[in-house]
Amino acid sequence: MPMSRTGRILVTSAVGVLAAGLSMVASAPSYAHGYTTSPTSRAEFCANGTVSDCGAIQYEPQSVEAPKGFPQAGPSDGHICAGDHADFAELDDPRNGDWPTTDVTAGAQYTFQWHLTARHATEAWDYYITNDSYDPTKPLTRAELEPEPFLHVDGDGSQPPADASQTGTLPNKSGRQMILAVWSVADTGNAFYQCSDVNFG
Repeated sequence: MPMSRTGRILVTSAVGVLAAGLSMVASAPSYAHGYTTSPTSRAEFCANGTVSDCGAIQYEPQSVEAPKGFPQAGPSDGHICAGDHADFAELDDPRNGDWPTTDVTAGAQYTFQWHLTARHATEAWDYYITNDSYDPTKPLTRAELEPEPFLHVDGDGSQPPADASQTGTLPNKSGRQMILAVWSVADTGNAFYQCSDVNFG
């Protein structure tokens, strides 16, 4: 039996909605990937309840994803810790310089640790440290970071374990600083950004 005009309209509409939905799924960024646990990142402090009033990041500390290519690309100044995600703006809030810190020692060997909820093939791991202009009471900008990472580890395109680590030498710094960890993945155009407040005793 030939389909009525109303039936054709309903089928066409349903196909259109389905196509739009599939398009949205295909174009949506995939979240749930990884965060640093040592030194403890702001995202992890929110997730484990050490810091309150964190908003959405407390439920998904692994989701601070932004374009790779830092510092030339990546999240914008003042929004680096949140990866330019408005939903994670609490990570950029300096809280008057009152974020919990991890005690570290200048010039010492240190093992940086990540917990990965999606084990992407890896391009590189990079670790940046703040410079002498750093003000912990203001959101982080590129001008407050040393221009080169103090530790770069080539990922060789391999898939890391769920709990990944890299060891390197901490720079000669003193007092309160911030370490920005960047995990650049090989199979997408993105990286994961994690800010950790540290204290060089």
